[in-house]
Amino acid sequence: MTILDQLADHARERVAAAEKIHPFDEVKAQALALPKGEFEFENALRKDDIAFICECKKASPSKGIIAEDFPYLEIAKEYEKAGADCISVLTEPKWFLGSSEYLREIAASVNIPCIRKDFTVDSYMIYEAKILGAKAVLLICSILTEAQIKEYIGICDELGMSALVEAHDENEVAMAVRCGARLIGVNNRNLKDFTVDTSNSRRMRELVPDDIIFVSESGVKTTEDIALLRQSGTNAVLIGETLMKAPDKSAKLAELRNNQ
Repeated sequence: MTILDQLADHARERVAAAEKIHPFDEVKAQALALPKGEFEFENALRKDDIAFICECKKASPSKGIIAEDFPYLEIAKEYEKAGADCISVLTEPKWFLGSSEYLREIAASVNIPCIRKDFTVDSYMIYEAKILGAKAVLLICSILTEAQIKEYIGICDELGMSALVEAHDENEVAMAVRCGARLIGVNNRNLKDFTVDTSNSRRMRELVPDDIIFVSESGVKTTEDIALLRQSGTNAVLIGETLMKAPDKSAKLAELRNNQ
């Protein structure tokens, strides 16, 4: 059983526990009662040059604790001030030490769109994300069926949210395209063994139609990485650990953006 399988199983357990407190119908009705979104997340990524999705992340399964001190609101506001286009907020509590409250507070405190970074295994989590203030959710091909991804994109469309469909290999990219994804993220980290290959997204870029927003995720660390991704036609990068470990996050983001 891979760590990804464990993450997905634990997400199902979390949904079951949450439904006992707030039943599905109640959460769905609350989400649908909110104003429909305007697909702010994907719109923020549609620009002439590479867009930056900056991540608030305390820990990860591969690195353990990344940030002992985790003033998440300050970090999010610093990202916004430094020119981030969107913010990714980890809400997975066991391996990433994330929290739904982090997302709720950050989304209410910044003026740029947030994505709920979690292991979405049930539509409950999408409605929940809407209530928390997220403008997008992550859908991972390797833990979902094609039918589920299509269903979940449909729910996002009804709510005015974006779905970032994450793939790792050729088959998953093809699956994401078939599902009608408007945003496809290619993870340079293999979530089954945590090896990182930053050329993975550059290879996968060729398989994604130009009208789909293409996001490179994980392992992007240098201006050289950004330059290579720009050459390949990448639309956005999601950067977590590199920024979280930087003593001066604004300076690090400025450095990565400096050749725009």
